[in-house]
Amino acid sequence: MDLGVGTVLRYFPDLTEDQRRRLVRLGPLYAEWNARVNLVSRRDIDALYERHVLHSLGLALVCPFPDGVRVIDVGTGGGFPGIPLAIRFPRVRFHLIDGIGKKITAVQGIIAELDLANATAEKVRSEEHHGRYDVIVSRAVTAMPEFIRMTEHLVSKGRGRICALKGGLLADELLPLRYPVEVTDLSKVYREVFFATKKVVTVRL
Repeated sequence: MDLGVGTVLRYFPDLTEDQRRRLVRLGPLYAEWNARVNLVSRRDIDALYERHVLHSLGLALVCPFPDGVRVIDVGTGGGFPGIPLAIRFPRVRFHLIDGIGKKITAVQGIIAELDLANATAEKVRSEEHHGRYDVIVSRAVTAMPEFIRMTEHLVSKGRGRICALKGGLLADELLPLRYPVEVTDLSKVYREVFFATKKVVTVRL
């Protein structure tokens, strides 16, 4: 088994055989698509499982999703965090959106090849999308005040939340927010050095 997959399974030992098979397929699929479309940086493709898959799954540990909820991944890029989360939560509906068509085409291809029936992808900007969801997820899209402005119409007020993967110092960025905010250091969850400055920001809308 790929060593990267082994790293993921160390933190998620309860994954089913189907989930494990999909994880194993991620590496070759991303290598193939990345040769055609720049989904992740060339230097990161060899560290896909740590820097992209495991990072995405940090949301599964910090803010897990109950069965039946609807999640939108805004600015999904190459399908992160949406695709790993869809593997982890097969009874949760994920909709992945991005404004770059060639990336969404690749993401749609990866979803189809993994046979992820609980995930869809669409080329659309968040400001132009009008679906309703329970949770918004993202990974380092933009500063949180601007991100909330772009996305808060996608959830019902008083019942929605944002779970965002962020890095670095966040105090000044989060200070203007008028919503309850919780910050969790992923270094408390993962031992790898890569996660030393990585965080999950949860905002209750």
